[in-house]
Amino acid sequence: MSAWHDPDCTVVNAFLEKSQFRPGSRPTYRWFLRSFEDEAQRHPAVDRQMLHAWLREMEKRWRLPTLLNQVCIVDRFLDYLVEIGLITNNPVAALRHQYNVKQSKPIWRALASPNPEEALAALQRPAPFGSVLGDFMRNHVLLMRSRGYQYETQAHWLLRFDRFLQAQPDLAEKPLEAMLTRWAAAKPTRNHAAECQKLGRILTNARFRLDPTIPPKRFNPRPEREVAREHRRPHIFSPVDVRHMLDTARSYPSPDAPLRPLTLYTMIVLAYCAGLRRSEIACLDLGDVDLQSGTITIRETKFYKTRILPLAGSVVAELRAYINARRRAGGPQDLQSGLFWHAHRNDRYTSGVVTTMITNVMRRAGLKPASGRTGPRVHDLRHSMVVNRILQWYRSGINPQDKLPFLSTYMGHRDLHSTLVYITVTQELMQEASERFRAFGAPRLALEVQP
Repeated sequence: MSAWHDPDCTVVNAFLEKSQFRPGSRPTYRWFLRSFEDEAQRHPAVDRQMLHAWLREMEKRWRLPTLLNQVCIVDRFLDYLVEIGLITNNPVAALRHQYNVKQSKPIWRALASPNPEEALAALQRPAPFGSVLGDFMRNHVLLMRSRGYQYETQAHWLLRFDRFLQAQPDLAEKPLEAMLTRWAAAKPTRNHAAECQKLGRILTNARFRLDPTIPPKRFNPRPEREVAREHRRPHIFSPVDVRHMLDTARSYPSPDAPLRPLTLYTMIVLAYCAGLRRSEIACLDLGDVDLQSGTITIRETKFYKTRILPLAGSVVAELRAYINARRRAGGPQDLQSGLFWHAHRNDRYTSGVVTTMITNVMRRAGLKPASGRTGPRVHDLRHSMVVNRILQWYRSGINPQDKLPFLSTYMGHRDLHSTLVYITVTQELMQEASERFRAFGAPRLALEVQP
């Protein structure tokens, strides 16, 4: 007997109504979910066997790659069924947890394979911090975060080292130095060597805090210096480049989302004119914009800082135009709703999507190659804001050194040294600095050398 109870066939319609999908997508989604519901009614439970049987039936009508691109809607439907109490748990989420897999698509692909058990077993990933040093490293991450550090990058290093240790059980009885030596030899790249040095420093210092009788080990700084030397120089956009990018964003082809071109335009305006990080753009709420005072509030971002940024009048005018267009497009007017909103899921754009969309604008503008990771990055708009601001100060007769503390605060940096990293010496900046020295410094030197 089936555990599915929907005699009025209202569950699918209620889910589609709540999700607010685009009208053109609803018929396909409704047909897709109706077929899922029909299969569920023939099984005693919504479990792995039921999902496998449904996939087998769907493969008769859809090619597998196309089918796997559509199952995301079933994932959301399963979460909705748990929410309303129709099923006790989402079987896909349970399999992800069991095999420690982050994404759902590999689970669906395994269920659609001829031998699901074998395919699922092949997905098995080591449990986070499951090695012999797992508890030690987990406690260290929790300690650093309790002290106010975000500690995201370092946690990723530790997790990679933890997975390596789980795959090398013979290292369980070895000292920490032997483990680090084996880990350093696992990859020949300079980036890995530099990461190993940083990881070793973290672990030996953490061990020293627990046992002061074991002194921290000194590590060779050369790998880190070599990586820093090869670090990609930021691309500094000229004002002409930025204008071309804005024009490209205005004409961005988006027939299914008419608000998107203006959204992209406004995102780039804030990324360049206010120097916002991509995560700060994604996290802006509608209530963070104060058009009366001409300010925006950036809340609890990097280094846990909140800052209020004054904006130029032209930037405020662009924000006002976007907010009015957003309201006409049906965007929510709740002050906690995302400023950059899209109608597809009635939600805000994520940081990753912001990066992808602005990168696509750069490609269409001819500022970045059509594929690959080479060329300018979204973060380079922030670098360009700093360099062009300093260049403008030089041309206005302002001493940039006096203004750097204000610029550091505006950018949300922890200290002035973080701002100095953003100052890329361009030919124009060098020329303006040389002219400033010629006008003010050279006469003083000439006076000093006179007898």
